[in-house]
Amino acid sequence: MVDGYGAVLSLRAAGTSFVIDTAGRVPRVLHWGADIGPLDEVAAAALRDTAGPAVLNNSPDIPRAFSLWPTEFEGWAGTPAQEGHAAGSATTPRPRTVAVRHRQDGRAGEDGGVIEIDLVDDITALRSTMSLALDRFGVLAVDVSLVRDTSLSPHATAIAYTLDALRVLLPLPERAVDILDFTGKWCRERAPQRGPVFFGSHVRRARRGKPGHDAPFLVVAGTEDLGFGRGEAWATHLAWSGDAEYVVEKLTEGAGTFSSVLGVGEGLRPGEMALEDGDRYAAPTALFVWSGDGLDGIAARLHQRLRARPTHPSSPRPLTLNSWEAVYFDHDLERLTSLVERASRVGVERIVLDDGWFHGRRDANAGLGDWFVDRSIWPDGLSPLVEVVRSHDMEFGIWFEPEMISLDSDLARAHPEWVLGPQHALGATARDQYVLDLTRPDAYAHVLEQISAIVGEYDVDYIKWDHNRDLSEPVSGRAGIDRPVVHEQTLALYRMLDTLRARHPGLEIETCSGGGGRVDLGILDRTDRVWASDCNDPVERLQIERWTRMLVPPELIGSHLGAERSHTTSRHTDLAFRLIVALTAHAGIEWDLQEADDGQLAQIARWGAAYRELRGLMHTGRVVNADLADEATVLTGIVGADGSRSIFTWARLATSAPGQSGRVRFPGLDAASQYAVRIRDDFGPASRHQSADPAWIVAATRADGVILPGAVLAMAGVPMPTLNPQQAMLFDLVRVP
Repeated sequence: MVDGYGAVLSLRAAGTSFVIDTAGRVPRVLHWGADIGPLDEVAAAALRDTAGPAVLNNSPDIPRAFSLWPTEFEGWAGTPAQEGHAAGSATTPRPRTVAVRHRQDGRAGEDGGVIEIDLVDDITALRSTMSLALDRFGVLAVDVSLVRDTSLSPHATAIAYTLDALRVLLPLPERAVDILDFTGKWCRERAPQRGPVFFGSHVRRARRGKPGHDAPFLVVAGTEDLGFGRGEAWATHLAWSGDAEYVVEKLTEGAGTFSSVLGVGEGLRPGEMALEDGDRYAAPTALFVWSGDGLDGIAARLHQRLRARPTHPSSPRPLTLNSWEAVYFDHDLERLTSLVERASRVGVERIVLDDGWFHGRRDANAGLGDWFVDRSIWPDGLSPLVEVVRSHDMEFGIWFEPEMISLDSDLARAHPEWVLGPQHALGATARDQYVLDLTRPDAYAHVLEQISAIVGEYDVDYIKWDHNRDLSEPVSGRAGIDRPVVHEQTLALYRMLDTLRARHPGLEIETCSGGGGRVDLGILDRTDRVWASDCNDPVERLQIERWTRMLVPPELIGSHLGAERSHTTSRHTDLAFRLIVALTAHAGIEWDLQEADDGQLAQIARWGAAYRELRGLMHTGRVVNADLADEATVLTGIVGADGSRSIFTWARLATSAPGQSGRVRFPGLDAASQYAVRIRDDFGPASRHQSADPAWIVAATRADGVILPGAVLAMAGVPMPTLNPQQAMLFDLVRVP
């Protein structure tokens, strides 16, 4: 890396540019958005010369700056990058740059690169490093670390510096006028909400010790026309599985020459991060993404980043059956053997034994922490079941909830001090359980060894790793006083996952948190799949997964076929609809197949065959969504990486005013190509709310389909059938040479 101190520095990749000026006390952003090309001296000087705003009335006597570390010192009156104090002093941080390093990747610097900035602060006695890395897909990863160094200031005392907040804040242009983020609840995760960027602060805090079912997930600022395939978007995500804070903020005086700001950081509890001399704090990675192609453009960049990881799953994602909604706590070898045999008939490749196999676990009220096989249910251990699974050439997986503890457990009776919470007055249970204090080395080691022993004894291929409650009052008394430990608990979780994978090469792990309560790119650095929701109702699931795909590619999202009557909503849905919705991610089954008749088993077997046929496409292709006026309809697709084949799902969730759709455009297709379009009725036809299909649909139901120009499909659009509610159709498109 070369010395870039004092220069205008640029990072460019995949149609985006990030440009900063390092000449001031703290570098400031000159541009973040569409690629403005390589910067010569004239262009760099022009960007720098136009970076100063006007001096307003009743304002500081110098132009207000907005740097990469915004503070009141530079005239910023909004949310600061840093908050903290040393026993009430050192509250006015004044970081200054002491070194800048710059590296550009690829020919002509078009594959991204890294800018590293070292800063010191004589007031707070902190040394800091900020790393800004733009990958070749256009995703900007910002990492910030602090070290307490009392030698920096003669005024610094031996008193610890308490860090209350450390955020990364980037400026947004005036055309970013809308905010999109997410809320939700159990079984309705990632529900989008949208509104204007108003004056003041839009702040979303995840304060559950995990992201939560109502997690902001991804906060997007966009242009007024923002949709799936149109408009500009600026987005941020914190790759962290603990507390978090997201902010979009607009002040009347702006942010330097920009209009508003987008930021994110870890949500630190009071007193949680007290830095003694020499102590270091490394903030979670903050990701920032710009797209000129709408929300699908944001998703495409993030999916490419994930798929480029060395640890990204590369083998075909096995068709999975999870036992929970099939047998619940009724563990019986004969019943489970029958279930495995039926699963084999429909093409299942992995069986996961869910909750109920371990000591004292006959319901959800006891046993957590006692991770050894309950011999009253399994007198010969799990070996007989594992042998049945292996005899059908299937992988074997098992459920754990390692971060939790039941008071009705041998572990809690032996070590009540291992319960995370105030020493003298525990709060309420949730699901009749508490959190286990993994920041205690003895508690951590105990649970790790129990899990590792089960994985080793039964050669477990896969763990479903659950986490069914919030971390309420997450304080540890291990040092004799109650101190907040969400940060430490999260790092302990990461360390345990890393250790298990190192001990058991090939072990895959699914992250589940009461369903979708912990879906983030921090946990996904250590796991191979997310359970997007406990809700297998396809009406709810279609929307949950559609928005989960904003961050997570389909191959990492577990999507299961449930029973006709949903376990979580009691809604009844047709088998064909359930099969289509569960197909286009990492497919699985969450249903007692012993309830299925031979005709239904044959239907499911055809679905399983289609999944194996299409997963290579679905797990590498680009996710696209049509922008439709009728919110009761959905057209979502996956376009193959080379564009030669695509899969689209056309679905109706409810009735709506229009009698028909009009011309609907298929996004992501090449207008200059021809496509053979075929409707896949492998799993049963969709019920229509009409007398007859459009003629082209009739032709597409033939074995060889119908040939249509890409310009018609992608640009003009085609009329679609009017389906009845809770119905779906699967379109298979192959580009004609």
